[in-house]
Amino acid sequence: MAQAERNPSEADNRPFLYRQYDAETIKDAYRKMLLTRAFEEGAEESYMRGLIHGTMHLSIGQEASAIGICLPLTEQDQITSTHRGHGHCIGKGAEVKYMFAEFFGKETGYCKGRGGSMHIADVSKGNLGANGIVGGGLPIAVGAALTAKRLKNDKVVVCFFGDGANNEGAFHEALNMASVWKLPVVFVCENNGYGMSTSTARSTAVENIADRAVAYNMPGVIVDGNILSDVAEASHQAVERARRGEGPTLIESKTYRYRGHSKSDRNRYRTKEEIDQWMTERDPIARLEKELKEFGLLDDAGMAEIRESVKKEIADAIEFAKDSPAPRPEDSALYVYTEEAK
Repeated sequence: MAQAERNPSEADNRPFLYRQYDAETIKDAYRKMLLTRAFEEGAEESYMRGLIHGTMHLSIGQEASAIGICLPLTEQDQITSTHRGHGHCIGKGAEVKYMFAEFFGKETGYCKGRGGSMHIADVSKGNLGANGIVGGGLPIAVGAALTAKRLKNDKVVVCFFGDGANNEGAFHEALNMASVWKLPVVFVCENNGYGMSTSTARSTAVENIADRAVAYNMPGVIVDGNILSDVAEASHQAVERARRGEGPTLIESKTYRYRGHSKSDRNRYRTKEEIDQWMTERDPIARLEKELKEFGLLDDAGMAEIRESVKKEIADAIEFAKDSPAPRPEDSALYVYTEEAK
């Protein structure tokens, strides 16, 4: 990642993002946040029009968490994702046209239309895949990190999971093993306040999920998941620590989803006032736009131009997905199992 040029003799009180990265990198992160939201809004509309079947889990409102965590990663670094993982895909370099094709069940999708919303993977970009099982990515990430350590290839693995997963046995087993072996893995809990329809206050004994890190002898970091700079700073420090061979970190990114748990969620466990407060006072995109203007990186015209380019990319991607071929029934067993090594 490109770093911002600065005069070391001058005090720099800007947020981490503007000290660590150059303007183009920051503007690209802004575009990815817009692209994530527009992708999910486009997916939601396509679902309502009957173009997408099944269900989906939207992360609208959580864009800074996904993009900020991925910002320090190289293309060789790896991630494991969740059922609410579209932002993770985009943060790791996925192209939205192939994501839409996967949603539409088309052969041009990342998984040939076999995976759908909850199982997008792109190993070529280090995305080891989303997972429909709560906490299912945790042991996979630890295995990938063990591989990286054994091969000495300098890779770091980021494991995304939701607040509901922190009460799964796999969470505790994964963190313990990663710490015992000092594996290069960063555990990122995107705590949006609700595991399906149950609040973390009713399901988790500790106030902060990051407090559980002390039991596994690793740093536990709490960050405002709706501020891109804060998320990027926490991720940068954890990734660098892992790359130095000092072991894992647990980051709790406190954020919020505007939509229900899934498309079947009637959303009766939250008040309209709660949702509106997050949308109007803590929206991650609005916060970043304010900063971009404050630090002179983009004005209203520049942001409008990026928004228009994102809108066009989404429209083109949906048309690409609609025009792509569907799998043939006789090919339904293809790409399900890996081929034997010869």
